[in-house]
Amino acid sequence: MRVIAGTARRLRLVTPEGNDTRPTQDRIKETLFNMIQNQVPGAVFIDLFAGSGGIGIEALSRGAVRAVFVENNVNAYKCILENLKTTHFEEQATVLKQDVVLGLRSIKEKEADIIFIDPPYHGELYERTLSQLSEMNYVTANTMIIVEADLNLDFSFAENYGFEVRREKEYKTNKHVFLYRKEA
Repeated sequence: MRVIAGTARRLRLVTPEGNDTRPTQDRIKETLFNMIQNQVPGAVFIDLFAGSGGIGIEALSRGAVRAVFVENNVNAYKCILENLKTTHFEEQATVLKQDVVLGLRSIKEKEADIIFIDPPYHGELYERTLSQLSEMNYVTANTMIIVEADLNLDFSFAENYGFEVRREKEYKTNKHVFLYRKEA
């Protein structure tokens, strides 16, 4: 895995061994960042279920001013720290080794511009995360929430938490869903 573009372009990133995390493929990461390229410079970026930190690091490389990484797995957490050191982004990053719900409560940003959510594709993690995000003051009407999910997952439940789906980008086996707070 590598950083695709920006100031850390071409730098290799380490990933945790085993199947506990599944890094976003470079091709899909590149497509995602092409879609959001105008929103990233100057952004506060939150990478949830961060794995190796590849998505948040890509955002920093492309001009995000800060990134917060939330990851509970100890091996993945160590990879994030190593990758931040390799890319020289330690000063712009906060890494929280916590469960996502606790991590979201620990974030002290005034406003998050982009939140990326990529939990394991099973369980109630999508709903738990959106439920917690709905209570956070830093999630505003302008905050773009991007969820990486299984192709067949229906996100109509997001409305229960005050979010609306504005866009979906499908790939062969997964998709990115773009959510925003519903306007009052």
